Amino acid sequence: MPELQGVLPVLRNMKDFERLLESHHPCIIFLEVRLSQLQVLVRTAKKAGKKVILHADLIQGLKTDAYGMEFLVREIKPDGIISTRGNVITLAKKNNLLTIQRLFLLDSHALKNNIKLISQVKPDYIELLPGIIPSLIEEVHQKTGIPIIAGGLIRSAEDVELAYSGGAKAVSTSDSELWEL
Repeated sequence: MPELQGVLPVLRNMKDFERLLESHHPCIIFLEVRLSQLQVLVRTAKKAGKKVILHADLIQGLKTDAYGMEFLVREIKPDGIISTRGNVITLAKKNNLLTIQRLFLLDSHALKNNIKLISQVKPDYIELLPGIIPSLIEEVHQKTGIPIIAGGLIRSAEDVELAYSGGAKAVSTSDSELWEL
C-alpha cells in the first residue's frame, strides 16, 4: 500500500492529466470521470508509474454495489478507493486495495455517526471535508487512530499549512496551483 503524504493531486479536469503524468507525484486521485474513460486513464497513469486512487462514488455510469466493485477490481485495477459508503470501503479492503473513507463535517451528529462507522469499517485513511478545521482533524485522528487527509475548501498555501497544523498526514486538492507545495 502506498503511504499518502504531502499534497495529493485530485484530477477533475482532463487538461491536467498529461501534467500529472509528468509530475513528481506518486499517485493521482480521480474524482469525477466517466466509466467509458476509466480503463484507458488508469492504464496510462500506471504506465507512467503512478498509483491510482478512484473516488468510486463519483464515477459516472458506475453503480457502487458489489458488482460495480467487482468490475473496478478485476477490470480497472486501481490501487485505492475513496468512498463515503462503508460497504464500498469494506469491499475494497477485501480486495486488498488502499481505502479512504470520505467524511463530511456537517455537524456534531454527523461527526459522531461517522466516527462510529469508521470504527466498524477501519479504512486505511480518512478524508475530512472541509479540511480546514485543525481542531476537528486532531479530534478525528485521536478518536480513530487513523491517518487524516484534509480535503475540501483547500484554496491556499495557508489552508494547506492549517490542515497540517491539525495533524493531517496529507492534503487532497484539485487546485493545480497547490500541487507543487
